[in-house]
Amino acid sequence: MGPVTTATSRGDTPKGTPPTPRPAGRGTAELLLDAARRNMRQYGMLVALALIVILFQIWTDGVLLKPNNVTNLVLQNSYILVLAIGMMIVIIAGHIDLSVGSLAAFVSAACAVMMVEHDVPWVLALAIGLVIGAIAGAWQGFWIAYLGIPSFIVTLAGMLLFRGGTQIFLGSRSLGPFPEGFQKIATGYLPEVGPNTNYHNITLLLGLALLAFALVQEVRDRRRQKAYDLEVLPRNLFLAKCVALAAAVLAFTMTLASYRGVPVVLLLLAALLLGFGYVMRNAVVGRHVYALGGNQAAAKLSGVKDKRVTFLVFVNMGVLAALAGVVYAARLNAGVPQAGINFELEAIAAAFIGGASMSGGVGTVFGAIIGGLVLGVLNNGMSLVGIGTDYQQVIKGLVLLAAVGFDVWNKRRVGA
Repeated sequence: MGPVTTATSRGDTPKGTPPTPRPAGRGTAELLLDAARRNMRQYGMLVALALIVILFQIWTDGVLLKPNNVTNLVLQNSYILVLAIGMMIVIIAGHIDLSVGSLAAFVSAACAVMMVEHDVPWVLALAIGLVIGAIAGAWQGFWIAYLGIPSFIVTLAGMLLFRGGTQIFLGSRSLGPFPEGFQKIATGYLPEVGPNTNYHNITLLLGLALLAFALVQEVRDRRRQKAYDLEVLPRNLFLAKCVALAAAVLAFTMTLASYRGVPVVLLLLAALLLGFGYVMRNAVVGRHVYALGGNQAAAKLSGVKDKRVTFLVFVNMGVLAALAGVVYAARLNAGVPQAGINFELEAIAAAFIGGASMSGGVGTVFGAIIGGLVLGVLNNGMSLVGIGTDYQQVIKGLVLLAAVGFDVWNKRRVGA
């Protein structure tokens, strides 16, 4: 007979044995170091963004953070940020989309033709433009998901197809102007109401509501982590984090409120950030996107419908590309054949700078916004100090190379 297996030999704790004491709490420095390791890309880009802002704020003698320039930063980069959100999801799923710039141009041209030449109401033109984007995304998603053609090839073909369609619609002409309601999508602001306070009252209320929401979420996340016996920051550090968050929200709110208030397009970006952030963190389809990009074979064995998820990812990207084209056309107040050039490169760069991984399965929607803001502040700051576009391209290329190189180095370090 073999040896008798006891509870102790199996590794179980026998009845009556006192529980093993939990290890003593770790120091503040060690907790901070672990948090930094777990979120190195995102935290690193936040620090980089802060340093870039401080650098150009000093270099431009305070012009960078003036209220009118902060508003211009939002307006100038709005369509790239919309594309970056969709591109981040595509890259998390393990794919790439080279057609988004051309699709944005195609939708903007189609909307221009409908509104200017055929007097289609702008709301209907907007809806049709988004439907065109969804159909284009579904077309590309079908070839990628169900026929297995690499996304690089399919979207490269789409880039040529949609760019050609834009030329067919517009030729060498520009179509405009657009109805006022359509223009306000990219250039409008919330109306001023209430007493004269020298600030935009609605913006102040929205800022306070955002601050309350953010602080409640922080407290809820901390309680949830403690309920599952996960490590949390010490109370003093948590309070310091909340104070920093409150200071950032209030500073941004007061900056916008001292000029013309919240731009309409900023509300659109906030809705996209909150919506897609929730889906990618909490919804089943969001977890499936991460699983598919992290390990497709394991995801399929776990029951993930990989073809359906991939198809939906590209449909979503098509809708967001169409929305970016609408925002761009509304800002220019014209449909132009040169629209969308290099938009896909800016969106891809924003995603990788914001923490996406070349191998898929890694990244956040918030990171895409941070990456887009890094590029936007670089563009704006270098223009303010008079750096030529040629040198701007060189600097942005080095920033992208550094971000991807850091990703590769970090993976090797973790693997070792």
